[in-house]
Amino acid sequence: MRWHQFISTILHPIVMPTIGVILYLIFSPIYLNQRQQYSILAIVFTATYLIPLLLLVFLKSVGYVKSFRVHSINERKFPIFFMITLFMILGRLFTSMSLIRDLSYLFYGTVFGLAIIYLLFSFKIKASLHLLSMGVAVGYFLLFGQIQGVYVLPAVIVFVFLSGLLASARLHLKAHTVTEVYLGFFIGFVGPFITYYIL
Repeated sequence: MRWHQFISTILHPIVMPTIGVILYLIFSPIYLNQRQQYSILAIVFTATYLIPLLLLVFLKSVGYVKSFRVHSINERKFPIFFMITLFMILGRLFTSMSLIRDLSYLFYGTVFGLAIIYLLFSFKIKASLHLLSMGVAVGYFLLFGQIQGVYVLPAVIVFVFLSGLLASARLHLKAHTVTEVYLGFFIGFVGPFITYYIL
């Protein structure tokens, strides 16, 4: 049980954007100085990790959520709507920076995925946010490799492997059904491609 909880924690959805941006900076052929890199990381870490974490602490303190795991669909609605807003802001920010515009697809892809998951709440379907974030990572880096012409296959293989571990952990913890796990990953995977072709 501890191992499965550990995997779920280190690969939590609010951690993945920062990991994604670090890998983007490693693989990107675009030159950015250290100050620019740290600025991008600071913005993403603050918006996708610190702010959501503080939001969860606040929501738990006022009784909106029972635990930080946010199990029920009703408990998930406001946090996901809030995250859609944050990721949309980040997407627009990076779209305005022509040098790193391709980074915006990571965030717009996540917006697409979160919006679909939010809509599925109407059908009482609770797709996995953990697997959504992993699917977005796999889809985005495949897309990024095509856009920039860089070799990202090792990173994609690692993400696919970690997706399997994470899916197993989520099922073991009884956080989701098999359908919810696969659905989360698939929605995340197609998100970056759909937003790329739309934009």
